[in-house]
Formats: sequence, C-alpha cells, structure tokens
Amino acid sequence: MKILFYTGPHCELCDLAQQELEKTTRYSSLEIEMRNVRDNTQWYHYYGVRIPVLKRVDNDNEIGWPFDSQMLEAFLQ
Repeated sequence: MKILFYTGPHCELCDLAQQELEKTTRYSSLEIEMRNVRDNTQWYHYYGVRIPVLKRVDNDNEIGWPFDSQMLEAFLQ
C-alpha cells in the first residue's frame, strides 16, 4: 500500500507521527513517500497548517495529527 506522508522541515509533530507509523503492524509492507509541503505550492496551501497528514493513494483517505497506532491500524485496514 502506498502512503503519502505530508510533512515539513523541523516538524516535531511529524517526527511523532513517524514514530506512531513505525509501530503499526503493516509498516514493513507500506510504501511511504515523504512530501515536504514547502516543495509544492498546492501541497503547502492544502496541508501546510495540517501537517503531519498521511494519505492513502488507493482510496484518497487521509488521517491527520493527532493519531495513535490504533487509529493508524484502522486507517490502514
């Protein structure tokens, strides 16, 4: 499963989100593409104040911070 991880520079919440993501049972099977919102104007305007955000490519569902590993497991089902 491919996940887009919208993040930003020096984002402590993004670091916490990464830690929660690494706790999930599906972590090893995920294809994670990190996207710095400052690299793209559209991403910045849509996600800049919401990061960290994870987006599934297969169904466009998103989960934004705050979330924990249980919420992530449900999101990845």
